[in-house]
Amino acid sequence: MIPAFLNGTARAVRHVFSPHPASDIPKGQMLDLPGRGRAFVTDSGPRDAPAVFLLHSVLTTGLLCWYPTIPAINDRYRVITLDARWHGRGIESDTFDLRDCADDVVAVADVLGIDRFVAAGFSMGGGIAQLTWRRHPERVSGLVLCSTGPFFSTNDPKHRKSSERTGRILTPLYRLLPRVSEKSLDKTTSHTSIWALRQFFSTPLSHLGEFGNGLGQFDSRSWLHEIDVPTAVVVSTRDRVVEPERQQLLLDGIPGSQRFEVDGGHACCVLGARFFIPPFTEALDAVSSRAAVKVPPAG
Repeated sequence: MIPAFLNGTARAVRHVFSPHPASDIPKGQMLDLPGRGRAFVTDSGPRDAPAVFLLHSVLTTGLLCWYPTIPAINDRYRVITLDARWHGRGIESDTFDLRDCADDVVAVADVLGIDRFVAAGFSMGGGIAQLTWRRHPERVSGLVLCSTGPFFSTNDPKHRKSSERTGRILTPLYRLLPRVSEKSLDKTTSHTSIWALRQFFSTPLSHLGEFGNGLGQFDSRSWLHEIDVPTAVVVSTRDRVVEPERQQLLLDGIPGSQRFEVDGGHACCVLGARFFIPPFTEALDAVSSRAAVKVPPAG
């Protein structure tokens, strides 16, 4: 029998060389958020459909994290992505704080004229989604929390110091790399792997220390029980970054939350998209239905 870790490695290699095709990627725009800055936002799907914000993981962008999922849901949902602060074409600010990222979500909703929405987040985006409800409960109709938990590993000072050291090491390397142009970020005619690398390198790797600090300050364990909107937790059962036991803490802490499983690791939203999309879609439909939002049947 092939060891489990070799199976996982083989699957990852296959996905890198045969990635999910970057097709039907929505066009975006730089949006002015009054008093906050400018961020890259995509807004696709029927304008009168239930709105869902897809919030991305650390070191990715809104499109890089969610591009396989968007076409699967934007026939029935109004789907919004945005690049978080310091990521891709996100807001440039003096500090990186997930609370600011959560406030940015609502600022985008204000500009787009969206009153209430489902906040769906992957990894770091799951923390931002929780904080969006915490800070603006009247705006969030439901939560879909994917491959995430009530705290991150950088909650541990040792992990945080490791991120800071890595950031310092990568700073001179990043300065030598050519900057990714906005025009190239919008170009989807090249091979998916090339497009994805451009998206990835649009976020400075030298910020790892600041990202670690920002993530390390997040901890929702003391107020999970207060979340009173329909919530689904999509658990990545092979996850070694946010282990399933930590993801389970969300289910144990949020009243009435529902569990959905994906057979994949921490990058399953992209590297295992065909395994991720069905349970995510089911989770989103369940939350929207429980939030008394009318959603047309799939298919």
